[in-house]
Amino acid sequence: MGVSFPQGGDHKRSTTATGRAIFADSVRSIDPALSARIEHTKDWRKGYIEPLREIVIAASQTPESAIEISQAGLESAHRRFVFAQPGQDIALEAALNQAPRPIESLTVSGRASREEDLSIPYRGRRIFGSDLRKQVDQWVADGIAEPSFGAALHLLMDNPDWLDLSGTDIAVLGAGAEMAPTRSLLRWGARIHALDLPRPDIWQRLIDIARNTSGSIRVPISPSDRGDMPFVTGGIVHTEDDAVVASAAGVDLLEQPGEIAQWLNEITNPFVLGNYTYADGATHATLSMSADAIFRKLNAQRNDITLAFLATPTDVFMVPMACVNESRNRWESRGFTGIMQTPLRAFGQFEPNYPRTYRTKIGAEVGLNDSLVPQQGPNYLLAKRIQRWRALAARADGVPVSLNLAPATRTQSVVKNRALAAAYAGAGRFGIEVFEPATSTALMAALLVHDLRNPASVANPSTSLSNPMDLFVVGANHGGLWRSAYAPRSVLGVAAVLGMFESRA
Repeated sequence: MGVSFPQGGDHKRSTTATGRAIFADSVRSIDPALSARIEHTKDWRKGYIEPLREIVIAASQTPESAIEISQAGLESAHRRFVFAQPGQDIALEAALNQAPRPIESLTVSGRASREEDLSIPYRGRRIFGSDLRKQVDQWVADGIAEPSFGAALHLLMDNPDWLDLSGTDIAVLGAGAEMAPTRSLLRWGARIHALDLPRPDIWQRLIDIARNTSGSIRVPISPSDRGDMPFVTGGIVHTEDDAVVASAAGVDLLEQPGEIAQWLNEITNPFVLGNYTYADGATHATLSMSADAIFRKLNAQRNDITLAFLATPTDVFMVPMACVNESRNRWESRGFTGIMQTPLRAFGQFEPNYPRTYRTKIGAEVGLNDSLVPQQGPNYLLAKRIQRWRALAARADGVPVSLNLAPATRTQSVVKNRALAAAYAGAGRFGIEVFEPATSTALMAALLVHDLRNPASVANPSTSLSNPMDLFVVGANHGGLWRSAYAPRSVLGVAAVLGMFESRA
């Protein structure tokens, strides 16, 4: 049931065939030869990396290319994904236009005072003021984050009144997710329209967070056929028992996109729609697709929505020459270490991060950072690409879009993969900093506030960009991947081995 990959002729749902077809469609008008190569990639699960690199190169050639690829990719995805029902699949758009059953609401309000200054949890303590400013400058100096990241946080600290989110409505898809900014936004007084699965443990945690902050959470309560919710009468929820609310709260983004769109459309003020959902495998792609369908539905009904996403650093990006030059300087300064590593390059180890640069059709020289991690797979990249495509297409249509690149983070989805967990543990040997979830979410929440409050931020579609894909560059905290001497995949295995030893120490 719900948003799903389409069935093939054998009545099986092939994630591989669908993903490959969507990527091929995205570049068909820009680069027909690349589109054909994608269609003829036999083992897409292993062969998707090089095509994704080529798509980013194609998108960087002109400002129009980036938008055209984004629009074509989204159109293909909406044409192919379906809404599965008993007996037959229907088009995703048709599913959202079905008469939905209303979702009821209850608001949980906080009891604490609003936090007025920016503070970030980092390495066992909470830093603020001059200590936070020094740390931000250190991240930039170490190549962990771009200078624009530091500039945004300094500007936010210069304007502490920006943190007053009282009266600001923010809808958070995946409100209980590890990378969701829910806690920080509530500390600053926001009204959160929270959406997550009907799991009491998730909602009890969210309610407890809300109670201990100055913000509030609007909790969705789906209609029930069980007859065991006597506290809902006439569309009004009557209970002050948080445990009762937690037991009844929640929605399913895949099964209830139409109901969720209607629930969000009940927000009377302009609001932010942030997608922070995550799931393993193909489900991640269907979640992104459902969220995108909800935005399309809402955007056809109103014009006061701001979109918010987090980009993953383990992707492909066109990066400025400042990143390339610093990476190459680090490569040249390896000294004796570099000599010792030379024989291993024959086995694909210790490769330079930027062996070449690229010229766009408008004459700009750029680098291609390829930090794709094969273990994440093509469905993960499809999910994130749908978000990137929507960000570019929506901004081109005049919709404000806050899209910030979050650093590599020790989330549960990473830690449970032993190879990735070990690689993250050893990444520091190569100039990469891996962040704890609490630090990443607080930093990304701060950048979101900056994007909402600063009229000159790139989230504002009236702010000029030389290429739309600069949206991914400005304010980026990539953890050092863009400025490291080494191509990330060429040291992934070595980092994992070092990480295993460090974990045992």
